[in-house]
Amino acid sequence: MPAIALETMNAIVLHAVGDLRYEQVPIPILRPGTVRVRIGFCGVCGSDIPRCFSKGTYSFPTICGHEFAGTVEECGEGVVNFQPGDRVAVFPLLWRDDHAACEQGKYAQSDGYDYLGSRSDGGFSEYVIAPERNLIRVPDNVSLEEAAMTEPAAVALHAVRRAKVRLGDSVAVFGLGPIGLMVAQWLKAAGAGPICLFDIQPEKLEIARSLGFQHTFDSRTSDAIEVVSQLTSGHGVHVAIEAAGVPPTMLAALKTARCSGRVVLLGNPSADVTLPAQLISQAMRREINILGVWNSDFSVYGDDDDWRTVLAAMSSGTLNLKPLITHRLPLSEGVVALEMMREQSESFTKVLIHP
Repeated sequence: MPAIALETMNAIVLHAVGDLRYEQVPIPILRPGTVRVRIGFCGVCGSDIPRCFSKGTYSFPTICGHEFAGTVEECGEGVVNFQPGDRVAVFPLLWRDDHAACEQGKYAQSDGYDYLGSRSDGGFSEYVIAPERNLIRVPDNVSLEEAAMTEPAAVALHAVRRAKVRLGDSVAVFGLGPIGLMVAQWLKAAGAGPICLFDIQPEKLEIARSLGFQHTFDSRTSDAIEVVSQLTSGHGVHVAIEAAGVPPTMLAALKTARCSGRVVLLGNPSADVTLPAQLISQAMRREINILGVWNSDFSVYGDDDDWRTVLAAMSSGTLNLKPLITHRLPLSEGVVALEMMREQSESFTKVLIHP
């Protein structure tokens, strides 16, 4: 008798650093307490590029992609809160419950976690298996395109919350990738102002202006210190958010913060940063607060966490993410999209891949 073929799905599989293949793999198997989600859209994070082309993942082969939303296809034994057809976003960090941080709901601060899209298979595929507790419903008036950006929008919100931005705070944002543009919208919602936005790509500055931001500056032709000084009467900003991860913006953020100001490190660093002694001395004298940001807060109990706030803001129109989408590509063209982002052969902001 002929062998019975396993059910398969299409996926972009990373077999080794730089070895990406669009191929068929077995559909992941349901386990008790888990849900099979059919991917609607998966966003490409900036961190996916070095993950695929230079740093690699924790093991091979791996299906990358951690920014995704989709529809429940099938529920495993014991799943009670979801059913087939539910539209969901998925928190990609899989925690273990045996760490002190987990007892406080700070899952991103725990040790020994798993992660969809870097340690386990993620969303550059047709299906993903996720624990029921990692799912959150998408409001009816929010598209799966928007919901696929919940993860980066939650990270952006987490940065603003970490900085304790107050009504009327002056803020400078360095780097207008997707998260930087999301940060800007959260700042506006929080009543901050003036909000100074810096980038070197005219296309991203234009997106910022289309979203209603007036103080947008090309870092190649505008000196951030002079701009901030003029807009803050020489005081510097209350909050400087570094969202590019490159040495010049790191230095600019430290230089533009006022006395007792807050500097938020948000962008994944692309290179070592050397701090001049004079800048360190100035930062000490100004008693700057430096805040690190990694990931976002998610509550399995349905509290007012970053993820639920994001989806509520999308639903109300407070957060407008559609203008950030520059590319929508089928999964079959995903490898080409990732290579385009690595080579920066086109201008892009948010790239979405869909089965």
